[in-house]
Amino acid sequence: MPIISLIGRRHWKTRLLVGLMYLLLLAGAVSMVYPFLLMLAGSSKSSVDAADQKVIPSFLHDERALYQKHIEGLFNESLNQMRWVYGSDVATFQQLALPVTNASSTLVNDWCEFLLTEGLSPAMYGIGYLATPQSRGSIPSELRAFKQQLEQEYGNDMLRLNKAMGTTFSGWNAFFVLPKNGLERRVKTGNLPLDDALAEFSRHQPLENRIYFNVEGFFKAGYLKNQFTRDIAYYNRAHGTTYASWDEIHLERRLPDPDLYSQLERDDWERFVRGVLSLVWIRADASAAPGYRDFLRAKYGDVVTFNRRNGTSFTGFDQVPFPAQPPQEGIALSDWESYLQGWRDPSTDTLLMLPAAALSLDTVEFRFRDWLRKNRGDRFDSEASLRGILPPQQAYHYLAFKANTATLRTEFLTRNFRTVTDYVVRHGRAVLNTFIYCGLSVLCALIFNPLAAYALSRYKPKSNYKILLFLMMTMAFPPMVTQIPVFLMLRQLHLLNTFAALILPGLVNGYTIFLLKGFFDSLPRELYECAQLDGAGEFRLFWQITMWLSTPILAVTALGAFTSAYTNFMMALLLCQDERMWTIMPWLYQLQNTSGQGVVFASLIIASIPTMLVFIFCQKVIMRGIVVPVEK
Repeated sequence: MPIISLIGRRHWKTRLLVGLMYLLLLAGAVSMVYPFLLMLAGSSKSSVDAADQKVIPSFLHDERALYQKHIEGLFNESLNQMRWVYGSDVATFQQLALPVTNASSTLVNDWCEFLLTEGLSPAMYGIGYLATPQSRGSIPSELRAFKQQLEQEYGNDMLRLNKAMGTTFSGWNAFFVLPKNGLERRVKTGNLPLDDALAEFSRHQPLENRIYFNVEGFFKAGYLKNQFTRDIAYYNRAHGTTYASWDEIHLERRLPDPDLYSQLERDDWERFVRGVLSLVWIRADASAAPGYRDFLRAKYGDVVTFNRRNGTSFTGFDQVPFPAQPPQEGIALSDWESYLQGWRDPSTDTLLMLPAAALSLDTVEFRFRDWLRKNRGDRFDSEASLRGILPPQQAYHYLAFKANTATLRTEFLTRNFRTVTDYVVRHGRAVLNTFIYCGLSVLCALIFNPLAAYALSRYKPKSNYKILLFLMMTMAFPPMVTQIPVFLMLRQLHLLNTFAALILPGLVNGYTIFLLKGFFDSLPRELYECAQLDGAGEFRLFWQITMWLSTPILAVTALGAFTSAYTNFMMALLLCQDERMWTIMPWLYQLQNTSGQGVVFASLIIASIPTMLVFIFCQKVIMRGIVVPVEK
């Protein structure tokens, strides 16, 4: 029977009422769809656009927003690294503007040729898209590629990887690498086989994904500006200089000339080299060799002690070679750094230190200038015109960005979903466990509940109402009340961490039995009588008549069992604490505890897909299960 009668539907009051109903329905639809669209947009977010509350992510249509996300990913969400490499003073990635550059820039072309011909060591650069420390949890493209390479190499066996690489990862879901700092001495470079594998992997990555460390930029942005609050006037007052901007200050290869620089500027250079800059970039002249041997003689006392600690066999300190550049590791590296910073002899109170005049720097900037001097010398009028030239990395990265906008948008749209899929599907049994658990739950719900309901409906025992009352009373107790006794009982039965522990507590449901009994009671008794006259047994009556006529309500029962099993989190985690028995919900909970907003939204969307598909493909059956009992 329709709510509004067919008579009088054209009256303006009736039309107004119908219009209001449609508006309410539309408002309800919007109130449901809009939050979902926000969550869908949020699944592509990183820290740079986390506060952007838009249904359509800005990076899909705004080039500047896409550039900001790209630079954030390229520098592994390290704002300081971006400042040092680009010489920028922006406070956040959100303040980055599109650089003004020319695709045919001569200096950019020179930089490209320099990179292709010189083959710089991996120690001089890092690669982007390796980590997301601010966004948390997301696996960027380069880390995915490196991880997949190791999986193939070690047969997806984490124990083999740990043994070969000297690592202690608990599983592939816990695998990570730390991006290189490359400039600060306080951040020590790794010396594990995994670091060597990452360096080898870096050699084969595209040039546009590399970040060549800018020592001059670090000297100005990471050292001088921090000391003088980024105020060039304050710096000038302290040093007695007249620089118009920070761009006029440059890092010299050797100790600055006293005729051109003040003593304070020379002190800045020396303090920076001796105590702040990574040893990778520092070199020492052979003229410092005698002083180095005197330092070793004062520190170790005799060559026997030196040999024992260093694993050498020199007959005297005069045979110890002086390393022009810092050794890779061990005691030799510690000795070299001590001599660089200055070591005070406790017996004579004499300070032994590598002479400042013997120090020099070997950086990417100086190598690039040397290459320009050698190959493009005709373009420069004097040596002074070369001093201020820095590698045009920002322009180079921007040109590469312009050529790969479609790829970058795809990466940002799918990255968090790939992270969740990798976490739940590729490195765990979550999907298989969930499939088995849901399948068994539906199967048991369609067997035991109908059997109980059929017995109550068919035979009508004297205590029928008492049984129904008891079944309905189970609804008065929430599952949290029964968790502890269920856990203790299953532990006594030694069933924890098994599918039986998941299935048995929900094997039957009181409300479902009550609902099925009511439906079975509505079936015509004549069908059963006719079937019995034809010789049908009880099983045939149950299976071919009762069950086949009850498909709508059985579909609702199956849907309820599936939903209950699929969304079961607390009991699944309590009864199966072994990760190998976790279903999707505990896995996603574990992921969300260590992830940022984008990964959390992506995990929620992926988790909703199965239930959404069930609703889409089974909605007719579900509606029949709701309507048919009412009609009967």
